Amino acid sequence: MNLPKPRWLSVLVLVALSGAAGAAEPAGDGGDDVAIRDVRVFDGQRMLPTTTVLVRDGRIAAIGPKLAIPAGVPVVEGAGGTLLPGLIDAHTHSYGEARRDALRFGVTTELDMFTDHRLIAEARKEREGHARSDRADLWSAGTLVTAKGGHGTEYGLAIPTLDDPAQAEGFVRDRIGEGSDYIKLVVDDGAAYSGKPRIPTLSDASVQATIAAAHRQKKLAMVHVAQVKDAQKVIDAGADGLIHVYSDRVADETLVAAIKRRGAFVTPTLSVMATLSRAGEGAKLAADPRIAPMLQPAQKDALNQTFPLPKDIDQHLPNALENVRRLHAAGVTLLAGTDAGNPGTTHGASQHAELALLVQAGLSPLEALRAATSAPAERFGLSDRGRIAPGLRADLVLVDGDPGTDITATRAIRTVWKNGYSVARVADKPMPRVGVGAVELSRDGQPSPNWSATTDQMIGGRSQSKLAVGRGRDGGAALEVAGEVVAGSPNAWAGAILFPGVEPMAATDAGGVRELVLRVRGDGKPLTLLVFSGADMYGRPGMQQVETGSEWREIKVPLASLPNVDLSRLRGISLAAAAPGPFAFAIEAVELR
Repeated sequence: MNLPKPRWLSVLVLVALSGAAGAAEPAGDGGDDVAIRDVRVFDGQRMLPTTTVLVRDGRIAAIGPKLAIPAGVPVVEGAGGTLLPGLIDAHTHSYGEARRDALRFGVTTELDMFTDHRLIAEARKEREGHARSDRADLWSAGTLVTAKGGHGTEYGLAIPTLDDPAQAEGFVRDRIGEGSDYIKLVVDDGAAYSGKPRIPTLSDASVQATIAAAHRQKKLAMVHVAQVKDAQKVIDAGADGLIHVYSDRVADETLVAAIKRRGAFVTPTLSVMATLSRAGEGAKLAADPRIAPMLQPAQKDALNQTFPLPKDIDQHLPNALENVRRLHAAGVTLLAGTDAGNPGTTHGASQHAELALLVQAGLSPLEALRAATSAPAERFGLSDRGRIAPGLRADLVLVDGDPGTDITATRAIRTVWKNGYSVARVADKPMPRVGVGAVELSRDGQPSPNWSATTDQMIGGRSQSKLAVGRGRDGGAALEVAGEVVAGSPNAWAGAILFPGVEPMAATDAGGVRELVLRVRGDGKPLTLLVFSGADMYGRPGMQQVETGSEWREIKVPLASLPNVDLSRLRGISLAAAAPGPFAFAIEAVELR
C-alpha cells in the first residue's frame, strides 16, 4: 500500500530477513504417505461427497469412495471434516517468519509482490523439491518496477528505479536475471489516500514499455493501482492483472468491461482495505478462538494495528466491496490475496478473513475457495498445486465442518500437510527476548540485516539515506550512514534504524535491559534517537537528542527511565538527521546493558 504516515512510521521498513529452512520433525506419522478416509473433498473446483484420498511419496496417488488403502499407510479419519487443497495467498510481502506463519494456517504457497530478490533462488529449490518443510513455498516479483522516489522506494531498501521508457527492456531483463517469477509495476501517486498526488509514479510510456517487455520475455505483468483512472490505463496497456482493487470510488461498467475483455485477473486484497477503513477485521480475526491459539505474539500485534489515517478515507472498504461485486457479476477472475505484511494483516491467518470478505462481496463460498486454490494456480502457471487430483503435490488442509456452506469453517484446521508430510502447528510461543550484550553491526562486509536505512519517503518526502560498513576507532566495524535531508516534507528526516526482533517492528521483550550505549561521530549536525515500543507500534516514541563531532563520542541512553519507552515490547531504535542538507555520521560499539 502507498499511504501517508507520521514521522515515526518510517520504521516500517521492508527488510528481507530469511530464516533457516530446517524444521523439527512434526507430530504425526513422520512420512509422506497418508490416507485421509471418509472425508468431504473440495478438489479446487467442486465439492465431492464422502471419499478417500491416498497420498504416496508426497503426491496424491488416488481418490475414490471405496479406495483400497495399502498396508502400512497411516490413516487419518476425515469424518465430519473437509479436505482442501493447500491455500494460495496471491499477494504477500514475505520475509522473516512469514512463510512459517503462513503454513501453520494452511497457506502452503505465497505469491510475493516485493521482497529481497536474494531469497528467490533458495525458494525455487524448495518449491521444486518434495522434502519436508516447515514453511510455505514462495514465488516472487522480487524487486518491483517503480519511478524514482515512487512507492516502493520509501522503505530504506535501495532498489533500482525506471525513469526512461527506453530502459524498460533492460530493466525487465535484469529483474528476470535476479530470479523474478513475474513483473510487478506500481502506478500510484498517493492521491487515493490524500486527495492529491504526493509522490512520483511511472509514466504512461514507461508502463506500456514495461508490460510489453515482460510479455516479450514470457512473464506476467501485474500492476499495483489504487485509483479507477490508473486501473483503466494499465488495463489498456495490456496488464495481466491488478493486485489491488481500485477503491477511490466505485467504477462504472466501462472499466469492468475492459478488465473482462482483456481477460485480466484482480486480487482485491480486501483485508488491507478493511484496515484502511478501520473496520476492525484484523482484531476480530485475532479474537477468533479457532485462530487465536496458533497466533504468534508478533502476529497478534500485527492484526491489532491500523493505519493512522484521516477518517475521510473510511470509504475505501465499501468502495472495494462494491467494485468486487461488480467484477464478480461480470465474470472477472478474482484471486484471494491479503497484502500480508501490512498493518491489520498477518501471514496465513489473514487468508481466512480474506475468504470471508470475498463472500461478503458476493462470491459463493465455493467461488471464494477457488479464488484461494485453483484460480491462482491456473493464472500463475502453478501446475502441480491448487487442486486435489492424482499426480499433484500433496499440499492439503483438513478442516472441521463444511466451508462450502460456511466459509469460516476454513479456520477450524485439524491438520496441514506439505509435500505429504504433516505440519507441526506450534502453539503460541513466548515473546522473543533480547538480552544485554553487543549489537551486531555488520555481517559478511554488509550492514547486519537488523539494520536498515529510514527516510521521510514514507510520507512522500525526498530525503535519502544509505548504509555502508567502515572501520571504527579500534579497527572494528562501524556502520556508516550518509545521505541528504530534503526540506519540504512536514517532518523531514533520514538515518538508520535497528530492529531487535526477527521482523521489522516485531515486539521483543527487553525487560532485562536498562540502557543503550553506543559510540557516534559525525559532521557536527545534531541527530535524534527514537525508541519505538509498547502495544501500539504507532504510539509516540521515546526521544533523546544526540550531538556529534569529528571525534568518537560515547552516548548513553537510559532506556529504562526514558519517557514513552516500554521495554517489555521493544520494537526499534532509530538515529536520524533532521536538518536540511547533506549529512554523515557513523555508529560503532553498540551495546545493550
